[in-house]
Amino acid sequence: MGKKGTPKYSSEFKFDAVRLVVEEGLSQAEVARRLGITANSISDWVRAYKKDKGQAFPGKGRQTPEQEKIRQLEKENRELRMERDILKKATAFFAKEVK
Repeated sequence: MGKKGTPKYSSEFKFDAVRLVVEEGLSQAEVARRLGITANSISDWVRAYKKDKGQAFPGKGRQTPEQEKIRQLEKENRELRMERDILKKATAFFAKEVK
């Protein structure tokens, strides 16, 4: 959906489209025709919904709880590595001063 000219659909729109397939039993092609979108889009949305259930379609800038946790841990890991590197350099500096 990041391609130029590709329409952007809200999470609510996607959930409603998926609901028509999953709960109402309509075919993906029928839902796509009724909504004026491609069957591939519906297929992708149904697949994402079945994989992530309530976490599907988080929207721009929003992450699933797992993605947010990974982002926080990666940030903490970068900070700890930086602190470690600073301590290594300080240790080497003071070791030279003592001699």
